[in-house]
Amino acid sequence: MVKIVWTELSISDLREIFDYIAEDSIRYASITVNKIYQRVQLIIENSSIGSMVPEFSKKSIREIIDGNYRIIYLVRSKSQVDILRVYHVARSLKKKNLK
Repeated sequence: MVKIVWTELSISDLREIFDYIAEDSIRYASITVNKIYQRVQLIIENSSIGSMVPEFSKKSIREIIDGNYRIIYLVRSKSQVDILRVYHVARSLKKKNLK
């Protein structure tokens, strides 16, 4: 079983997503963030479930998609995965955005 570690950036991303959607609907904001969280739980059973992030071409940096969001994660080891970012699909992803 894999341990999931949420980075400060990924937690900040979730807060921003929630705050943005909550301007129109707190209920929908909660649903969206919970769906993202549930999608991440799939990584616990299989850390290679996501595809390689095309911008990086590294097997250890992967992503899963949930609706309009890319959940970018780093497979550190067989026992740990770090959630790096939760990015809207319309946004451009660059190396500097992962630090």
